[in-house]
Amino acid sequence: MKKVEDYVRSIPDFPEKGIIFRDITSVIQDPEGLKLAIDGIQNLLKDVDFDVVVGPESRGFIFGVPIAYNNHTGFVPVRKKGKLPCETISEEYALEYGTATIEIHKDAIQPGQKVVIVDDLIATGGTTEAAIHMIERLGGEVVKVVFLMELEGLKGRERLKDYDVDAVIKYPGK
Repeated sequence: MKKVEDYVRSIPDFPEKGIIFRDITSVIQDPEGLKLAIDGIQNLLKDVDFDVVVGPESRGFIFGVPIAYNNHTGFVPVRKKGKLPCETISEEYALEYGTATIEIHKDAIQPGQKVVIVDDLIATGGTTEAAIHMIERLGGEVVKVVFLMELEGLKGRERLKDYDVDAVIKYPGK
């Protein structure tokens, strides 16, 4: 029986020499790989009480929506600046070279809601940290953060040390 890791395509030296790119397209294009990925995330949430799933653009949508569906909750997208049509709040965060800004609808999270964040990958944790700040500004409580993959060498989990963080697959490097 295959594991979800067996469906991840590892591409050496992309986007630059020394980096191993962990490609999820090979996971989601295969019916069994996709099922294993969603089931793996769902398993990490089996004992978690939550009201809503938040997923960052765009791969958080891929994995977050089925989790929301499975748990009969809503799904809230976090998008790049300027992509959401209603009133938003935003958070800027640092990238390797420069900054980026993400947004969430101002009415997407209600005070006291228990929130799970679902995304494909944790690297440095910057995007997730920015999403957490927005959720908390809206009065939500982040009860768990789940990723399909974690690149442990980039230490994103340390940045999110005050939260319950888990990943289906953990890679020791970058």
